[in-house]
Amino acid sequence: MTSSKKPTTVFWIISVLALFWNIMGVVAYLGQAYMTDEVLTMLPEADQAYHNGVPAWVTAAFALAVFSGLLGCVGLLMKKKFATTLFMLSLITVIIQFIYNAFIQNFVEVTGSKLMMPIAIIVIAIFLVWFSKDATKKGYLS
Repeated sequence: MTSSKKPTTVFWIISVLALFWNIMGVVAYLGQAYMTDEVLTMLPEADQAYHNGVPAWVTAAFALAVFSGLLGCVGLLMKKKFATTLFMLSLITVIIQFIYNAFIQNFVEVTGSKLMMPIAIIVIAIFLVWFSKDATKKGYLS
């Protein structure tokens, strides 16, 4: 079944920008997950302690967040409703990651400028959930 309405140019622009945003998230995840010991030793001590102490469930949340976001963007570009479900999964796992980073871990202080990026990520994740729901309501996604 195809969508009944043709998406606007703004829909396509936002969808492509969201795709690039999520590709950057995947690259960040892969960079963290496969960080070599040489790269790790070049980080400040607190960051080294953080990377060495990240629980597997936080790494899994990171992976789910970026890959579900990426697949959600692919769903948008394919004009499929499943994009909303993937964006919701991405948002939930982004929030889980944020809770760990802001309130549980005690290696790196998350204040000031270190707080801006996580907040931006959450805001964008919320926007993508809303955007995909709105696109469905407008008939762009099927």
